[in-house]
Amino acid sequence: VSSAASDVYKRQILLFGMWVLGNTIWMATQGIVPAAETMGVVGVIALVANLACAAMLWRYREGDANRRSVWICSRNDAIGNIAVVAAALGVFGTGTGWPDIAVAAIMAALALSGGWQIIRQARDELRRGPTRRRTETAPLH
Repeated sequence: VSSAASDVYKRQILLFGMWVLGNTIWMATQGIVPAAETMGVVGVIALVANLACAAMLWRYREGDANRRSVWICSRNDAIGNIAVVAAALGVFGTGTGWPDIAVAAIMAALALSGGWQIIRQARDELRRGPTRRRTETAPLH
């Protein structure tokens, strides 16, 4: 992935968080109640897919900014899916949209936090300059 494409992706995490937050506020002011059944089914399907991705990316969670970014997104997606399933149960049980609104606010905070973490790490890496990974041992002289 090119550096420019990576920068765009990192900013998308922040933009996603801001969109979720704005959409949550709009839904709350409009009194919109989401369909609990649809939320639950889609949440479970997405959870299975995101858990599989997160498991594959586990070893990269402490890598450079690009690798860590992918790990954080996968982790956040799986956490978000669990929250969506819980919200679906809450919406179903209460008949109100408040459980969905609460989960959306948490997801927005998670996306904003993840975005800031990655941008901060990428800036630190840029300040330090390029680093080479050591692939073999140096010869003894």
